[in-house]
Order: sequence, then structure tokens, then C-alpha cells
Amino acid sequence: MKILKPLFFAASSAFILASCGSSIAPIELAPITNNDSQPSKKGDLSDDQLKTWSYADLATDTIPGMSVNKAYTEILSTLEGKATNVIVAVIDSGVDIEHEDLKDVIWVNTKETPNNGIDDDKNGYIDDIHGWNFLGDIVGENLEFTRIVRRYDDKFYGKEASGISAEDKEAFKLYQKSKAEYDKKYAASAGNKERYDGMLASVSEAHKAISAKLGKEDYTAADLKTIANPTEKEQEQIGVLTQMLAYESTIPGLIKQLEGGIEYFSSQLKNHYNTDTDFRGVLNDDPYDITDAYYGNNDVDGPTEDKEDVLHGTHVAGIIAAKRGNGIGMDGVASNVEIMVVRAVPDGDEYDKDVALAIRYAVDNGAKVINTSFGKAYSQNPEWVWDAIEYAGKHDVLIVNAAGNDGVDLDVIQSYPSDQLGTGEEISDNFITIGALNYEYGKDMVATFSNYGATSVDVFSPGVKIWSTIQLSQYKYLQGTSMASLNVAGVAAVIRSYFPKLSAAQVKQILMDSGVTSTANVVLGGEESNVKPFNTITTSGKMVNLYNALIMASKM
Repeated sequence: MKILKPLFFAASSAFILASCGSSIAPIELAPITNNDSQPSKKGDLSDDQLKTWSYADLATDTIPGMSVNKAYTEILSTLEGKATNVIVAVIDSGVDIEHEDLKDVIWVNTKETPNNGIDDDKNGYIDDIHGWNFLGDIVGENLEFTRIVRRYDDKFYGKEASGISAEDKEAFKLYQKSKAEYDKKYAASAGNKERYDGMLASVSEAHKAISAKLGKEDYTAADLKTIANPTEKEQEQIGVLTQMLAYESTIPGLIKQLEGGIEYFSSQLKNHYNTDTDFRGVLNDDPYDITDAYYGNNDVDGPTEDKEDVLHGTHVAGIIAAKRGNGIGMDGVASNVEIMVVRAVPDGDEYDKDVALAIRYAVDNGAKVINTSFGKAYSQNPEWVWDAIEYAGKHDVLIVNAAGNDGVDLDVIQSYPSDQLGTGEEISDNFITIGALNYEYGKDMVATFSNYGATSVDVFSPGVKIWSTIQLSQYKYLQGTSMASLNVAGVAAVIRSYFPKLSAAQVKQILMDSGVTSTANVVLGGEESNVKPFNTITTSGKMVNLYNALIMASKM
């Protein structure tokens, strides 16, 4: 992303104060700064600390959180009655809108009469009370490179570049790249499933025999050594179980992990790499025709009864806006927020068409912040998403985007969605990309999975072991740049709530300029040999901080 002029110190600040001022007086508090020599939190965090670490303050808690608690105590508590409501659109897998900690913060489209089968607001989407579901009943889907193989296999399979027409050369090149990726990933997934199947069969058989002999399900390697005069078969079983206990404390726990692995790889083969099933067929929609915009339904919490498919979307919604101060579950980053649910992300890769239309839907229905916690390495129609990002920018809507979880440099490896054209040119100044922090300050404070990039990632925020809402009024730790993105979306919502005259571009710059920096050398991608100064791996070189952002916003 290009570096915009630091607004806090801009020469035109007098004009900004005159044109964008708010009823909130400048906050005369000292911003939080960083001293890299200060000690960091050592040892494991307590359960309470871990559940709220993203709200901690680096200076007082020595945990690289966003100073959310400090901001509410010292700043927001003095601004009673100063906030306006902000609509935040969550473009994701769907949200459990009946969750105990979310039901009071879900957006309601007051222009629609519920369940009357009429498009009351004439926006093309019937009964869109809480948002829209562009996936209909789809849960599983292909990855994008699988779709490319399916789309072009009949046309290009077995052909050489010399036999391809000029107009088809770009598509053929994309097909070749996708086919190589597909063959590699399919073989790896099938091989892993086969290995897990074999391990589960071997361990289950041994466990059944030995647990019967010992008279208990949970036993240790020491217990196995007490078995007297084992038969040859039992010796073999003891050997298998002893080896497995080196990886897991109990065999039942190991069996559960193996079953989870088999389910994971089976799901990949069934959905992500399945070239036989047209998942899109149930929508009666052409995903390569952007002009056909009205499909799907209003079932924003997904089609499954157990709501497992909306786990991710429900988790990220809670990070932004779980009802604060209700004594239930957890508190979101922001108050005065309404969550608009736009379901467009399946178990697989999202379609560019769905993402582009989801962004436009959110903009047209009043969202001021949009979160996009998803991504992929291939895109067939990135121009549709770029157009939608530009559309959001023209309507003063901020898009907060997750950097991705591959542990790579996005300056080198392209990821979608992005606000950068293939040339590196930025489309609009309303799109901010977020990397993920770990709770251990110092060399390990960048999450091992987080992508980074001096020009492609803007800021970092907490993304490891984040406690939040999941389906059916439950709570869980999840991690990823998805969670980091939502933490920033929450901060952005607070700023837009208390300082509504600030533009999306100004809010983006505040998030970047007001953050806390560090010169510490950090490990990237979990590779001990890949070390760089933290302040060189993003455009801003900083970590988002709500306390500082409020101070800076008040002085604009």
C-alpha cells in the first residue's frame, strides 16, 4: 500500500480542524510510546489474561495489546452521549444472529417488512432484514485453482502452448499453473488421509487390546512397561502405543486428533479438490457474469442446523461487537455498533463475483466499515473486486482486510482480495490490510502464520488465541489474521462512532500513524532464520492502538 501523508503532523492540519472537527475537544493525554528495552511478560498468561490479552496495554501490562481497556477507562468513559451508531458489515461465512452476546447488536433493515416476500426497499434483495446470503444453501466449495481446472480441463488438457490461440494464451497459462498446484495439493491431501487412516486403524486395535489388559482407558508409557510376559502381538502393540504417547499424553486424546485429521483431509477431498461436483449449481447463477446480481437468500446464519458452517463468521463478529458490559461471555472492541451480515465465504474459496457484490451490498445499505477476513492465491476476476473497493472508497467506506495465514511476504506473493493492481499501484485509500500479533512481546510477537509485507501489509494487531463468540451461544479461542483484522475493524468502528466527520481515508491513516512501533527483530513465518526489524515489515511499522487512535482523532 502507498504511504499517505501523516495526517497528525500534516501542514494542512488547520484546514482539517476547521472542516472535520467534532464536538469532542482535543484529548490532552500523552500517547502510548514504546521502549524496546522494557521487560516483556514472561511465562504463561492466566486464563483471564489470555481471554482479554488483545485489550491489554504494552506499557502497563507488557503485553502487546491495543490498550482497549485503558481507552475505555481513561477516555471513552468521559465521552458519554457523544457516540453515533456505526454499521459494520461482516463479509464471511455467516453469523449466528441469535447468539446470546450478539443478538442485541445485529443490524436490522428497517426499510423491510420481515418475511412478507416483498422487496420493500427496492434494492433487489427480498426480506434482507439482517443482511444477505449470496451462497444460498452452499457450504462446501472448491478452491479457486480447482475451479480453474474444472473450467478449462476439456479445452486445454493435454495441449501444448504452441497449439493455443493468441486469445486463449492467458487462460492457458492460468490453467497450467492451476493444474500443477491442483495435482500437488490433491496428492498431498490424499496421501495424508491414507496415512491417518492407517495410523488410526493400528492405534485403535492396539488400544482396544491393551486397555482391556490394563483395565483402564487412560494409561502412561510407564503403565505399558508393567505388562508382564507380553505375547509377540502385545509387544508390537505396546511399541505402537509407546511411540504414540510421545506425541500425546493419552491414547484416547490421540485417537480424537487422528479422527479430526481424517475429517479435515476428507473434507478437502470432498470439497476443495472435487472436480466432479458443481457446488454452484444450486444457485442457478453464472459466477462469471457480474451483471446477474440477484441470487441467494436472506438466511444469513447459514443452512445447517448445528450452525458449524458459521463458526468463523460468528467468532469474528464477536471480536468487533459482542455486547459490552452485559456480564455475558466477553466484550467486543466497540460499542454503538450494528453488525450487518453478508454471507459470501464458503468452506473453500470465495467467488470474486460474490465478494464484489457483497461489498456493494454493504455500501449501498449503510455500512461505514467492512471486514474481509478471507483470501486466496488465485483470482479469475480480480477487476470486479477492485471496482467494488473503489466503489466503497467513493462512498466513504473503510475496508479492513486480513493479510492471510501463509507466513509469506505479500510483496513477493500475490494474495486476493487486495487493493493493489498487478503493477503494485493502489486502487483507493480506503483499504487497510492487517497482520497478526502474538501475545509474547519481543522476537516472537509476530504470529508464526501471519503474512507480512513492507508495502502490502499496513499494520499489525492481536491475532493469536483470541477468545470470542461461536455458534449456539458458545465461546472459543481461534487464531489467524482474520481475528487481527476484526480487532482493527473494531477500533475503526470506535473512531467512526465518536468522530463521524472523519473520512475513511483519514481513519485508515489514524490507525497507521497512531500505532505503537518497535525496532525489535522478529521471527517471520515461524522460520528462525527469517528475522527482520518489526518496523520494516509493514507500511506503517506499527501495531494498532485504540488509546492513541482516539487521541489523534480528537486533534484532527
